[in-house]
Amino acid sequence: MKEIRVEEAVGQVLCHDLTQIIKGVTKEARFRKGHVIKEEDIPVLRSMGKDHIFVWENDDTKLHEDEAAEILREITQNEGMAATEPKEGKIELTALHDGLFHVDEERLAAVNGLGDIAIATIPQNFPVKKGAKLAGMRVIPLVIGKEKMEEARELAGDKPLLELRPYQSMKVGVVTTGTEVLEGRIKDTFTPVIEGKLKAFGLTMDEHRLSDDVMEHTKEKIEELLALGMDMVICTGGMSVDPDDRTPAAIRAAASRVVTYGVPVLPGAMFLLAYYEKEGRRVPIIGLPGCVMYSAITIFDMVLPRLLTGEDIPRRDLDRLGAGGLCMNCKTCHYPVCAYGK
Repeated sequence: MKEIRVEEAVGQVLCHDLTQIIKGVTKEARFRKGHVIKEEDIPVLRSMGKDHIFVWENDDTKLHEDEAAEILREITQNEGMAATEPKEGKIELTALHDGLFHVDEERLAAVNGLGDIAIATIPQNFPVKKGAKLAGMRVIPLVIGKEKMEEARELAGDKPLLELRPYQSMKVGVVTTGTEVLEGRIKDTFTPVIEGKLKAFGLTMDEHRLSDDVMEHTKEKIEELLALGMDMVICTGGMSVDPDDRTPAAIRAAASRVVTYGVPVLPGAMFLLAYYEKEGRRVPIIGLPGCVMYSAITIFDMVLPRLLTGEDIPRRDLDRLGAGGLCMNCKTCHYPVCAYGK
């Protein structure tokens, strides 16, 4: 591209969008890339503060910002995502369905680290609704070397940087433990909370069992739900370290492996995640601490969307929740649009 005075631009092809900003009226592109400058455009351009403009010169070693943005779209866009047309050199991706957002952070950092490239996304493991914005991308200069964009392709590899993991339809069983609940001495106020959390994802509590505080009895209830084909088993009550709280032991006895008992998240530290695995079947069994019953947002809200995508959550991911794992108890909760769990 070359720079010329606007008075000399008639007949030339504009190589980038020119935005006109009139406070309270508009902030849109007044002239689009590819526009052929006319005589009547000159006073408009000057009113926009343009004494010089850039017009396109063919150069086989360079790409225009819109062409470069298309390459960034190609290396990021995955199934379940819609892309906007390039606008002022930028493309945005939005969700075509509800799901959990995932980004390969290492590959993203490598591409951004090339310089002159900007791909920005929403946070890792962010639950999104259909139509939500997922990412925006552009190159910084108006033109960029083809060689650098090819390097970006190589760093990205043959798999898109982004994923929108759909939620699975799951049969969920709940075991409520506590002799006082079983005998009707206190009202079960925990189960309705669980049902509300599931409803937000279009799920219901398919089976519900009550158990006293005897470890073997709770284990039997968990195994009963597994035999009925539940895709997830949630246990409430008896999750602390008190001697008479035996739900963790029951989960350990029923599960094939325990990922963790305890996470660096407040509220939610006494959370337990385990899996039952047999003949290719993998069922998460989770133990929820009492805070889930009375705190608006806890570890359960961070983990549930991931479990609903069928993910096998590794221990290291839960350990990393410590940075950002303290709820600030804001007067008005905006979760997940906050730092909690990020």
